[in-house]
Amino acid sequence: MKNQRGQMSESMIMAVLLTLAGGFQDAYSYNCRGKVFANAQTGNIVLLGQNLAERNWDVVLRYAVPLAAFFLGVYLAERIHVRWKEGGRLHWRQLVLLAEMALLVTAGFLPQGLNMAANAMMSFACAMQVAGFRRFGGLPSATTMCIGNMRSAAELLCRYHVTGENEEKRKSIHYFTVILIFAVGAAWGAVSAIHLGERAIWIAAALLAAGFALMFVKEERI
Repeated sequence: MKNQRGQMSESMIMAVLLTLAGGFQDAYSYNCRGKVFANAQTGNIVLLGQNLAERNWDVVLRYAVPLAAFFLGVYLAERIHVRWKEGGRLHWRQLVLLAEMALLVTAGFLPQGLNMAANAMMSFACAMQVAGFRRFGGLPSATTMCIGNMRSAAELLCRYHVTGENEEKRKSIHYFTVILIFAVGAAWGAVSAIHLGERAIWIAAALLAAGFALMFVKEERI
């Protein structure tokens, strides 16, 4: 049987790197940048609504800005996809990673007084990652949030218990693994934020850089 070439951007090692970075960014932004989530925009919407209800007008922008940045990040990633999907020296997903890395490195230089700008940059970067990387190991997966992965893990585990099909079990384990990796990344981000402060986000940028380099390798599947 001939080997079929796959995409390293959809490999499990890429999923590990991006999911670690995703969990790291959420914990970092919450612990180091004013209790705002870089990835979990549902949490930001809840906190935005709460502060609107309480008329905490000075706090509303803290959550509104990352939400707007997330929207724009998805939009830009899709434009990059459309413009460079035919390929060239770099894969379009590598361009997404380059933009993410630039944003995270810049955010690491910003002091506490510019937390709103830092959070906007991180939310923009996370949105690009959400839009650019959606499938790993043959399964749709998220690297910056867990709710969809949790639903899939539970659903597939139920199917396995009903049908006894090992393939359903394998898929369920895939999602549980991604969730665990995200938790590890979050723990890493929380500890790093405490010890390294603002520049801790450069660790997430380094994980993305590793993913960028990996995409020069062609994955082979039997």
